[in-house]
Amino acid sequence: MLENRKTTILFIFFTVLLIYISRLLYLQVIDDRYRSLGSSNAIRKNIQIPLRGQIYDRNGKLLVANVEVYDMYVTPRKVKPMDTLTFCNLFGITRKFFDSTMRVAKEYSVNKASIFIRQLSKEDYAKVADAMVNFSGFNFEQSFFRTYPAATMANALGYIGELSKTQYEAQGDNKYYRKGDYIGLTGLEKEYELDLRGQKGTRFTLVNVKGEEKGAYGGGSFDTLAVIGKDLHSTVDMGLQQFADSLFQNKVGGVVAIEPNTGEILTLGSYPTYDPNELSGKLFSAKFRELSKNPDKPLINRVTNSFYRPGSTFKLVQAAVALQEGVITPTTSFTGYPSPMACHGHSALHTANLHNAIQSSCNPYFFNVFKKIIGNNNESNPFISAREGLAVWHTMMEKFGFGIKLGIDLPGEKAGLLPSVERYDKVYGKNEWKFSNIYSLSIGEGELGVNVLKLANLCAALANRGYWVTPHLIKGVGQPKGGVKPDLVKVHQTGVEARYFEPVVNGMYAVVESGTGRVARIEGIEVCGKTGTSQNKKGGDHSLFIAFAPRVNPKIAIAVVVENGIWGARAAAPIASLLIEKYLNGQVKRKEYAVQIMNTSYRTTAASKGQQPKNLTPEN
Repeated sequence: MLENRKTTILFIFFTVLLIYISRLLYLQVIDDRYRSLGSSNAIRKNIQIPLRGQIYDRNGKLLVANVEVYDMYVTPRKVKPMDTLTFCNLFGITRKFFDSTMRVAKEYSVNKASIFIRQLSKEDYAKVADAMVNFSGFNFEQSFFRTYPAATMANALGYIGELSKTQYEAQGDNKYYRKGDYIGLTGLEKEYELDLRGQKGTRFTLVNVKGEEKGAYGGGSFDTLAVIGKDLHSTVDMGLQQFADSLFQNKVGGVVAIEPNTGEILTLGSYPTYDPNELSGKLFSAKFRELSKNPDKPLINRVTNSFYRPGSTFKLVQAAVALQEGVITPTTSFTGYPSPMACHGHSALHTANLHNAIQSSCNPYFFNVFKKIIGNNNESNPFISAREGLAVWHTMMEKFGFGIKLGIDLPGEKAGLLPSVERYDKVYGKNEWKFSNIYSLSIGEGELGVNVLKLANLCAALANRGYWVTPHLIKGVGQPKGGVKPDLVKVHQTGVEARYFEPVVNGMYAVVESGTGRVARIEGIEVCGKTGTSQNKKGGDHSLFIAFAPRVNPKIAIAVVVENGIWGARAAAPIASLLIEKYLNGQVKRKEYAVQIMNTSYRTTAASKGQQPKNLTPEN
């Protein structure tokens, strides 16, 4: 029995061995494809870089496009002795550049290809292609660089750049990107990198000993096709965006306009801006250094990363919350005295109700409103009462988008500043603070910090009478509409009933018709708005204005901030008014007024002193 088992085992062993030997014989002797593959000099592996997806505005106009170019790579191990002088003359480079670039390539890897010369035009490539048979180890790959036909939205669109060492190493063992590859570094280019980049292809080519290509290896059966990146279809109106750029000439600040019922961003501008074409192509490094030295920091996206006190625009949300909490009614009146705050244009004995308090931006009124909100509990101890009241207020403010990330499809969004019980405990000590320590919050000052995006989102919530949709820049990925993450179209409820917004909206309409924002009036359009002044210890105060229009079935909600613009009606309101007119009417009739605003300049303290502007430090 043991002998039978032994015979069976030996039979199986020799059968398997015979199969392996037969397969090896076939691969190494009979099938010449693998005999060719075994020679590293016979097969050239070429990586095919796909064209990056393009970006369009809401009307199908091109915002970001590609120009095809060629990049030259070097594999140091394959470089043979060559006429370096002829090579340098052929490409118009110096020997110093050649030596330093080759040294970097060897330090990276002698066996892997790395970038040597970028972005040769089709014409330049055609001039040198035939001569490359004399220079082994160098090969070309078709590539691209970005162009921006509209020359706008630099900070939002972002830019691409060479993969950093840290990014390369962070890929781990399964590396998609090679050294020298381009990747989205900021803005939409970074946020949608995986969609825009596409998928690389691979092509195997037979070459002779001279390096001349002799056709596709294996008839192309081993090749994989490159997959072009997906196009992005944005929500932005390019014409409105470019008009905003012109109005913000010689000014610093930002603007965001939103379609209220969808959350689609119509305009998003950070100023001063720059032509995004400047950070595309071979001059990237030089232009980047130049822009980074500008004291007004055009590389910073002020819309998402600069924070301001909301000033009197915050009175609107205080009013809505107070109405919902039942601590006031539309007819509730307060007298200016006693109050630690003055009322602009009125005596201390002035009495206001909600309507005319919004209309005239009455500080003492909203001091009393906030006091009612904070004291809306049964605690007789003022310290404990303030803690309980602020906790409720904080929760309500978060529902309007303050102190949280809104979820915009741009990288690096921060939550801003919304003071909490924990914050004041840390500053003053537990049960060591009360209303008198925090009353400046009542008029949007104190420990508050919001960006332009949050102000526009507040205005959208007011326009919708109680809800807001996640503000977003892209409505279609690979198609005109759809393919976006569900969170980008999520509806957020403020927790305030729609009926409580009507008194607030009526007051906003009065602001523009006969109040502090009369400069924003537009013939034939009912505009609801609110002026604001954001206190600034260094230099002039900042000018704020938020508005939506029309009053019924709003189509646009907008926020404008002009740094050092002083009053809301002075600098921000005219810009918002002209943009509303442009969007709703398709044109601006007040052309002379528009030119006047374009030519108005507000110089920042930072620019005057050559220093970086310091805004409130946002929380993550």
